Amino acid sequence: MPIDQAPPAASQVVVTAQLPPAAGDPAFSIVQVDPQVLKVNSRLDEALASVPGFSLFRRTSSLGANPTTQGVSVREIAGSGASRALVTLDGVPQNDPFGGWVIWTGLPPETIGSATVVRGAGSGPYGAGALTGVVALASPTTIGGGVAGGVEGGELGYLRGAGVAEIDTGPTSHLFFSASGERSDGWIPVIQGRGSVDRPLSLRDWSASQRFVTELGGGVVLAERVAGFQEDRGAGTLFAGSEASGAQGSVTVAKQPAAGALGWRLDAWASGSNLVNTSASVALNRNSATLADDQYATPAYGVGFNAAVRRSEAAYSWEVGVDARDFDGESRDALFNRGKPTGTRIGGGGEWIAGAYAEGSRTLGPLLLTGGVRIDGWSTYDNSLVQTGSSAIIQHPADRSGAVPTGRLGVRRDFADGLYLRAAAYAGFRMVTLNELHRSFRVGNDVTEANAGLAPEKLYGAEAGLGGQTGEQGRFSWNTDVFFNQLADAVTNVTIGKGPGSFPVAGFVPAGGTLFQRQNAGTVDAWGLEGDADYALGAAFDLRGAFAYTHARVDGGTAAPQLTGKRPAETPAVVVTADASWRAAERLTLTAELRYEGSRFDDDQNTRLIEAGAGLDVRGEWRFTRELAGFVAADNVTNANLQTGRNAVGVVTYAAPRMVRAGLTWRR
Repeated sequence: MPIDQAPPAASQVVVTAQLPPAAGDPAFSIVQVDPQVLKVNSRLDEALASVPGFSLFRRTSSLGANPTTQGVSVREIAGSGASRALVTLDGVPQNDPFGGWVIWTGLPPETIGSATVVRGAGSGPYGAGALTGVVALASPTTIGGGVAGGVEGGELGYLRGAGVAEIDTGPTSHLFFSASGERSDGWIPVIQGRGSVDRPLSLRDWSASQRFVTELGGGVVLAERVAGFQEDRGAGTLFAGSEASGAQGSVTVAKQPAAGALGWRLDAWASGSNLVNTSASVALNRNSATLADDQYATPAYGVGFNAAVRRSEAAYSWEVGVDARDFDGESRDALFNRGKPTGTRIGGGGEWIAGAYAEGSRTLGPLLLTGGVRIDGWSTYDNSLVQTGSSAIIQHPADRSGAVPTGRLGVRRDFADGLYLRAAAYAGFRMVTLNELHRSFRVGNDVTEANAGLAPEKLYGAEAGLGGQTGEQGRFSWNTDVFFNQLADAVTNVTIGKGPGSFPVAGFVPAGGTLFQRQNAGTVDAWGLEGDADYALGAAFDLRGAFAYTHARVDGGTAAPQLTGKRPAETPAVVVTADASWRAAERLTLTAELRYEGSRFDDDQNTRLIEAGAGLDVRGEWRFTRELAGFVAADNVTNANLQTGRNAVGVVTYAAPRMVRAGLTWRR
């Protein structure tokens, strides 16, 4: 028997508490991440980066990125540490209840069965937060052989282990467990001008989850999940580091739609998180540093639910639903000036968002029509800022509320030989996070102030796409899109002044530092082209490539005229990815992944240039048996110096150097 052929097994009933993809989905720009890419990556954010347009706020992956920079955006319109895209797992939001970022170490790839990226404002069933798109993750419905996972180790003191297990507790009942742990001694991100205060971007983390799925009878399925995570990071300098922890629980009950019968889904979830973050003021010669800020706690809690009813027939379908989310949290800081304590600052509050939507689709032969409307209400409440010390402040900003209508329309026409043409228009909105409203922070000598008066962001856009499949069994598939988006009331870190000097609220900003404040700074207009292609040369070789070009510019209007004509910070114009998989022999598989990013700027004034760069990862896997395989991988195999940041005095930080890893995996 060939090593990749599974032996005969008893039939297994797969149950899921998810509604199937909506009939109107093909009218929108939706990319399914290749399962092989998920399998060969140890980090979920790196696997998702194979889709151009997907990006974290900064170029560093979750191996070395501070939690607050792990916010995700889809399409390079304007980066944000708070996320301008919604990330869900089995329909449950995974964005942090306080900051909107995503703790990717809490979502190991071994626990993800599939990943879908929706490009463009995903109003309708996805809800508020899906401003530039959605990353929809799904848990595996079954674990082949009941157990899967692996261990690995490598350079930079890297060790990692992860595993998932399934126990069948009945013909239609399945219990899943997962656990992961990781450590890295890291790398020092500063090369030129490195001083005695520079330290590695180290990492220690773990995650665990339990999930139970069972059929209750009559086609009704119940799913329950509980998960938790913790990570501890070094931030690159003396006195700087972060700790993030959190937990989430969810319950889902659903019934699949059938001909002549309604389908429905109801889920509820609760989550909690905490962030500890310290930052340092670094001397210009980088040989001395003092503690600048100690955010000793950032407790936050979130609860939510959503409900949907769907009717699906051969020629039409419709869905109506409601959802609501409520978040509460605060940032607690001990303040310092030149290393000496000067007081405390506690800022926080709550916010809720609730919405209702209706969507429908109609198929007329080769023509698909789809559309929907949505209305969301939002409110901020119990806002406060209490600061003690030399700059004593007591503020209780007034509660604010509003309503935002959104919607989307799409059309698709299928032609002979697998060709299709589609077009869509949409509007979406994102409620600003508690982090943006209430949490000030430091990165080195730079200070960014919160703003409790921020308004929600809104996005309006349109796009058109052309694609198809050719060759035997569709071996060559391709897609290309053109889009235009306008981001209104864009939340931007606007330059207020430069150090050295003292400022209201912010206090002392040292030499080489810049003071920013989050503001609704006008609009961002962006148009772009994106495309991808997949070519399978028989069963042994597969080649995939994709690109995205985005021309994004700020119109600051009267709010920030100095930004007009500038490119949004942390927004590259060009992204190209390519990956190849070659089954060189029955037991040997070779893979390579390339990602190129154009230049970007680290500030709103476009004065801090981060140069373009490319990283190449390679991997070779030898399968000893059908289940057991060993691999050797080299990340950034060319040891390229990939820039990730530049401060006000020109000090550049870099992504990880070449790192060789080896390990064993067990999966069917």
